[in-house]
Amino acid sequence: MTELSVLEVLASLRAAGEQTRLRILALLTFGELTVTELTTILRQSQPRVSRHLKLLCEAGLLERFREGTWIFYRLADSGEAGRLALQIVNMLPRQDQLLLTDQEQLSAVKEERHAVAATYFKENAERWDKIRSLYVPEGQVEAALLSLTEGRDIDDMLDVGTGTGRMLEVFSPRITRGIGVDLSHEMLAIARDNLERKGLRNCQVRHGDMYDLALSSETMDLVLFHQVLHFADNPLSAIREAGRLLKAGGRVIVVDFAPHNLEFLRDEHAHRRLGFGAKEISRWCEQAGLVPQPVIQMDGKELVVMIWAADKP
Repeated sequence: MTELSVLEVLASLRAAGEQTRLRILALLTFGELTVTELTTILRQSQPRVSRHLKLLCEAGLLERFREGTWIFYRLADSGEAGRLALQIVNMLPRQDQLLLTDQEQLSAVKEERHAVAATYFKENAERWDKIRSLYVPEGQVEAALLSLTEGRDIDDMLDVGTGTGRMLEVFSPRITRGIGVDLSHEMLAIARDNLERKGLRNCQVRHGDMYDLALSSETMDLVLFHQVLHFADNPLSAIREAGRLLKAGGRVIVVDFAPHNLEFLRDEHAHRRLGFGAKEISRWCEQAGLVPQPVIQMDGKELVVMIWAADKP
């Protein structure tokens, strides 16, 4: 990790050295927030808050990312500037009345966010339960996934098509940092809500396309596709992108169904593929420059779950 120069430290301290900006840093220790949410909590105009955020980002204390038309901010989770941001926040008095008021406002914002996520989940839960009833219990699948990573050092994990964020929750105790990506803003809202409620500070979610993930090459120890490739127009392209992201020795894991004839999954749930053959995914992994491992098969009522693993040499 590159150390900050004296001038960079001074620039970061200057950026943080203002009341509203300190309040922003303190709020973002509780999770990522949008500009609108910050303006609500701070009770300041959007242009004013945006200027504060711009200065903090330029100093490396915050990270900014876009999710559709929304822009989120979080404390920098890497680099010396990110560590400095945490040190600054830790120096703030915990019982400061202004900071406590901010936390109360933050709780109200999160309650509203929880309500929106809960409504969407309730409206769709019956459809998801119908699918889950057709195959082996998820707990058994999760246990198999954990066994495939036993003894491996996983600093950075990517969950492609993260959905509710469940896989991030499962792997959180084993990883340093987890990122979940999804195309659905509604599912990202649910995942973000779940991660916040469970206090999983080492995991985050963002909007992303499985074919073109905005991440640097060779940065991931594990890339997971859990029940997502059946939505893909071009699964090979998605696996190639996963291979690009893997570090040497890293592993990609694919969880999906074996071939089946349940057409309602295509008609009602937008499944483009009705399962994959064991050799099909393994062949794609080879074409992506990965080394396939033995395939795991888990029989269910009407659907068979398959788990493929492949390593980057």
